[in-house]
Amino acid sequence: MDPQLFERIYETVVRREPTYDGIYYTAVRTTHIVCRPSCRARTPKAANVVFYGSLQEAISAGFRPCKRCRPEEGGTLRPDAVLAAQADTIMDGRFGSKLTLESMAAELKVSPFHLQRTYKRVTGQSPAARLDALRTEEARRLLTETAAGMAEVGGAVGFRTPSHFAAWFVKKTGLPPTEYRSKHNEGGNQHEPKPE
Repeated sequence: MDPQLFERIYETVVRREPTYDGIYYTAVRTTHIVCRPSCRARTPKAANVVFYGSLQEAISAGFRPCKRCRPEEGGTLRPDAVLAAQADTIMDGRFGSKLTLESMAAELKVSPFHLQRTYKRVTGQSPAARLDALRTEEARRLLTETAAGMAEVGGAVGFRTPSHFAAWFVKKTGLPPTEYRSKHNEGGNQHEPKPE
């Protein structure tokens, strides 16, 4: 971007003017958040700012929409990336609950088919695959970093019974949860599993 244009847009960010809203998007390297130039949040340093001509570009580069100024609302934005980002927010916050494609679609006011197709097109994976990855990562973390029992770990990642959790965990990692814990706790982590 031309330095003079950058300076001009950045001045509107400092003054929180809406001149460039919908034309450029302010991405902040330190927070990985993308805003409207007029966002009321604390003004980022010029050195940490990248301007994008579309929200889609910013999201593709790894930035997520600001919850304060909501750059995804209004204007001529690509709704697909916004929908995928909204689905990610739901999954990130609630992967431990009984989350289904249908319940997410209802919350986002779209059909399950539309959510599935759009999410896969934007991210390259299905919502179910992303949810599984989040749950697997958290289950592994709890098994290696805490002394929580199997029922507790399973419950934290959305399973009602230890047997369902164990069957799912074997499918994802190739090891039963207790074996995974003991293998990863050898030589260092001294957490004793709670009795079931």
